[in-house]
Amino acid sequence: MCGLFGVVCRKEDFEAIGPRIERAHKIQSHRGPDMRGEVLLNTRGERVVYLAHQRLSILDLSDAGRQPMQDRAQGSWIAYNGEVYNYRELAEAIGFESIGGSDTEVVLEYFRRYGVETSLPKFNGMWGVAWMSEKDDVLYLTRDRAGVKPLYYTLCDDQLFFASEIKTLLVLAGRRQKINLQVVGEYLLQSLQDASDATFFADIFAITPGSYARISLSEPRLEVKPVEYWSPFAENNSPVDPKDVIGKVREIVTDAVKLRLRADVPVGVLLSGGVDSSIIAACVKQIVGRESDNVTVLSAVSPGMPGDESYFIDRVAAHLNLNPIKVNTAWGASESMALLRKVTWANDTPLGSFSNVAFYLLMQRAHEAGIKVVLSGQGADELFCGYRKYLAFYLQQLAKRKDFGGLLKTGFDFWKNGVGLSQFNLTEARRYLSRRVETETLGPALKGAFAPLRLGVTGEGIAYRQWLDYRNFSVPYLTHYEDRASMAFSREVRLPFLDYRVVELMLNAPIQSKLNEGWTKYSLRKAFSELLPTEIAWRKDKQGFSMPQEGWLRGELKSEWLDVLHQNAEIFKRGILDHSGLHAKFERFCAKESGIWYREIFAPLALEIWFQEFSEFID
Repeated sequence: MCGLFGVVCRKEDFEAIGPRIERAHKIQSHRGPDMRGEVLLNTRGERVVYLAHQRLSILDLSDAGRQPMQDRAQGSWIAYNGEVYNYRELAEAIGFESIGGSDTEVVLEYFRRYGVETSLPKFNGMWGVAWMSEKDDVLYLTRDRAGVKPLYYTLCDDQLFFASEIKTLLVLAGRRQKINLQVVGEYLLQSLQDASDATFFADIFAITPGSYARISLSEPRLEVKPVEYWSPFAENNSPVDPKDVIGKVREIVTDAVKLRLRADVPVGVLLSGGVDSSIIAACVKQIVGRESDNVTVLSAVSPGMPGDESYFIDRVAAHLNLNPIKVNTAWGASESMALLRKVTWANDTPLGSFSNVAFYLLMQRAHEAGIKVVLSGQGADELFCGYRKYLAFYLQQLAKRKDFGGLLKTGFDFWKNGVGLSQFNLTEARRYLSRRVETETLGPALKGAFAPLRLGVTGEGIAYRQWLDYRNFSVPYLTHYEDRASMAFSREVRLPFLDYRVVELMLNAPIQSKLNEGWTKYSLRKAFSELLPTEIAWRKDKQGFSMPQEGWLRGELKSEWLDVLHQNAEIFKRGILDHSGLHAKFERFCAKESGIWYREIFAPLALEIWFQEFSEFID
């Protein structure tokens, strides 16, 4: 829920920032159209702290939930984006009775009583928070463990700006920003986004997920230094007995769904027909029982197109007695460029694929249906080894250990079952096999500024590689575009599989609970197989939002690609890519030459569109 932003500056500088503050409210208003709040606070020194909030009312729809909110002792203020789902249990534990009934009151009371460092590990939820302790003259900025909710900051001339969205910071800072070429390289050459605290702008950073920053307002210079408050590999998170995993998965995932149904507004479920979303729908059905008629199910379909999930969606819906709202995301190629521009602006960063547009359209339909909260299945593939790459990593690890018996058995089981190996794509897998990247398309600026990241499995093992996907390579990108697309329509996405208890369980669970008997996500399938049709629980293929992206780029969108990426396009003028090299690769792609992944063609297009949409702010 919501959006927040803030300014820390000297008192004499605040008046000059005023016009930019008003524009920041407007540019971020989609995150919270229900209420607007702001407060200007004095510090003990020469600085002031301005906190702003745009509220999307989810819990406690009354004015008692207005933010920024002051604690009862009048010693601190909070601006808060997100939900702490276990707020009722937390309030009961300390005998706290809220005035209105929002989780914000509980979070604020915990901060007041116990401080940030002690309170954060007790919270189960998603959040981006700014908490100002007037008593201590300190500002805290913090994010949830997975970084589901965003929070960015920039420091310039002893002024600190922070906000839920990058575009809001660009307005607040009031100056053009230089580009971070390392981040650009990770995007273009390794198909990565949000892989670190850095952003596409050199001086704008994200608060690290699972951390907080303590900013002393009385120091001569403002500093933001995040401190980690959580790790799934903490000493108290000991390895799990294999016999207990399936039962614990069933218990924790069910409770994670139950907690995320808490809302004072309509809640929906995103049902794709895959294993993960079907499990969430089945849990919701089991939890709410007869009241399930009040839970809306949304499904993206693309009739007549390859990868359409309609059959599987209908199979789950019939089994659970649900009636999903089907959203046809099969728009035409002629609409694609306009949609790319619109969604790029909402996303703050270049898009990863046309699938981002499909999710945006799904959230538009949720808005039209009046569903303010939707549950999504993101995170299950990373935690239960659902991606094909994990099987490849495991086979690689067995070979390095010279466990040839295990290697043969595992490979045979998956080959016989038709899971993973049959869908292996060498073109897509290259980025995991080596740190080397092709250089034929690189411009001089990128050649000298980019160092490729290591994406393969490391000596620490599969669980650590899962952790890297959770922290750097996968989950941050997925939660980024889901948050921006949903909040563009003032919708809130909740992610049961990213409940920190699921993360701790599965990153400390043996590999056999994830890859076993020729199946990915083994313990997840076993835990919920009785609630789903067999063909869903033990489904072998894996689909995302399936778009005819390669065909469009080779056909209907070829001329648009050439028009956007002309000789004087920004990515060529800036020396990021080489015009001749990229166009030669595009022609080979159009000729269906093997070894060229469609994202290598899509990413330059998306980056150039991003340059155009954000040209006002780029140096």
